[in-house]
Amino acid sequence: MVLVAGTGMTAFNRRKDGSGFRDWASEAFEEALVAAQIGRGDIDALVVASESDYFSMQLNPASVLADDFGLAGVACQRAEGGGASGQVAVHAGVALIRSGVARRVAVVGFEPSASYLSGTAVSELYGYSFDAWTDGMSGVSATALYALSAKAFMARCGATFEDFAAIAVLNRTYACDNPLAHLPLEITLDDVAESPMISDPYTRLDCSPLSDGAAALILSHPDAAPQSRRQCARIAGIGAGSDRVRLGDRADPGYFAGKQIAAKRAYEMAGIARPETEIDLAEVYDAYSGAQLQAIEALGLSQDFMDEFRSGGFTQSGRLPVNLSGGLMGQGAPVGATGIAQAVTCVRQIEGTYHSGLQLRDPPRVAIADTHGGVATVCAVTVFTEAPQ
Repeated sequence: MVLVAGTGMTAFNRRKDGSGFRDWASEAFEEALVAAQIGRGDIDALVVASESDYFSMQLNPASVLADDFGLAGVACQRAEGGGASGQVAVHAGVALIRSGVARRVAVVGFEPSASYLSGTAVSELYGYSFDAWTDGMSGVSATALYALSAKAFMARCGATFEDFAAIAVLNRTYACDNPLAHLPLEITLDDVAESPMISDPYTRLDCSPLSDGAAALILSHPDAAPQSRRQCARIAGIGAGSDRVRLGDRADPGYFAGKQIAAKRAYEMAGIARPETEIDLAEVYDAYSGAQLQAIEALGLSQDFMDEFRSGGFTQSGRLPVNLSGGLMGQGAPVGATGIAQAVTCVRQIEGTYHSGLQLRDPPRVAIADTHGGVATVCAVTVFTEAPQ
């Protein structure tokens, strides 16, 4: 196992204060370093997550941030997997420690998704994160592709517009108790239904916002952490998988098969035989409201996920709370930071230090974080557990 010795995170929002990604990344790193109770000289390696050089206008950001953090001389690298970039970086850090290459690794993710470019430009760039030839350059948007997948899911599983709207409402409601969230909103099902249609079945309020921000973890071999931090949350399993890039090439465009593969690998490493009963908390990738239900299905979190969803099983008071942070729709979505922010939520929930209105009364023993790039084309799942008693 690998310890998560420290966590750090900035607010996710649209920055209008003249700050940039280097400021946000440094803020998150310093918070994580303090929490880990170690000095920067104790860090052996740095892994940086960022989806696109076009957003930051900085090629090779790992070396720049290593310099900014005062880590000159450490091994540094960048991890990129579209929306999965943050967790791909976490997995790279885990691999460095498990292989013996490093003892303590800083993992930092960032993205200036909201403030550097226009929304139109960002939307066009996101189109290139699918198949640039057949999708992006033909003008097909990310929302349209997710909508096609959602329609296939609805036809197979009986999900409705109202189900999707309920997720959009719930996640924004959770965000109201998250002081770091970008889009805390008190909205109704009618508000979602009446917001502008972007691509059927998705209205504007079914979509996650463009956000700025950063998040960080300090990972450690158990023997390399200070004694006071050896009882912190741990990463017990990691798994990654992929699917055909183009929806039309998939057996079922509405099913996240790559996510199922990633979850199976993470569960096997963590020794989880029955995820539907052994997992207590999940942070899943809800770039769009329907994607949350698609993720719950592929992750194997319930034997009858639609019925359990409709009966409140995935709410804060339910059997398995999902996206208490507000998810991407409520907390926000600076892409490179997203998967790492999910890890921050899981770790703080396990340790009982999450935001007071959202902290579970009985801290979870096992939590998972799930991200993907494309329409669940590159998928990454991480299992977090409490420290051994």
